[in-house]
Amino acid sequence: MVLYVVMAKSQEDYLQRAAESAFAHKLRFEELSGWPCLAMRYPWVTPEAISQYPFRAVIIGGFGHGWDEMELAELYGLYDLLHTTQLPVLGICGGHQLVAHAFTQDFRQVQGLRDEPMRRLQPGEPDWEPDYHPGYFVEKGMQPVRVVHPDPLFAGLPEVVYVRQSHYCEVKQLPPDFRLLASNDHCRLQAMRHQHRLVYGVQFHPENYTDHYPHGRQILSNFFGIASEQAGS
Repeated sequence: MVLYVVMAKSQEDYLQRAAESAFAHKLRFEELSGWPCLAMRYPWVTPEAISQYPFRAVIIGGFGHGWDEMELAELYGLYDLLHTTQLPVLGICGGHQLVAHAFTQDFRQVQGLRDEPMRRLQPGEPDWEPDYHPGYFVEKGMQPVRVVHPDPLFAGLPEVVYVRQSHYCEVKQLPPDFRLLASNDHCRLQAMRHQHRLVYGVQFHPENYTDHYPHGRQILSNFFGIASEQAGS
């Protein structure tokens, strides 16, 4: 099974995300992995809860709200899972940023997590997303990302891949024991991996691939291949 952690801040938000995108992503994960996929809102995710299911991989999704809109205590279980699980993990967009937060600071010792915007718009630079963090640069659409370190996650792909972007925040510093895998001119930390465990983070959205831009599909297939090998099947 695949665990798909949906980073919805409320039950209402969860239902809206399910209708708009989460269910479609679940179907794609099932198609590419060949395993059932269980979507679960993040406060329900704990090592104890996850141990009740035969999961083989964990995907942590993105979200469009700020860290200050989330209850930090509701992230403790997911934080614990990231530090204890032997399952392969892929954090996507906000999930990528969550992985970086979790391996940089102790959630039980901080007051909260904060947004880390890429940068403010420069004078005369158009604001293409005035309703989404106005005044800040937003990386949107299919954008090039350069693989800077070989890894099975990018097996069978060219050095430059085109993947869907939708973010104004980024990971500013590589967490301890992580390796930079991919970068671009807008955001240096586009992909990373823990050096001793199968914990990945990607700033982009591989699940939003298209027939014309299929690289995200290959990245997900590679991740599930890694998970299958880890599971011994």
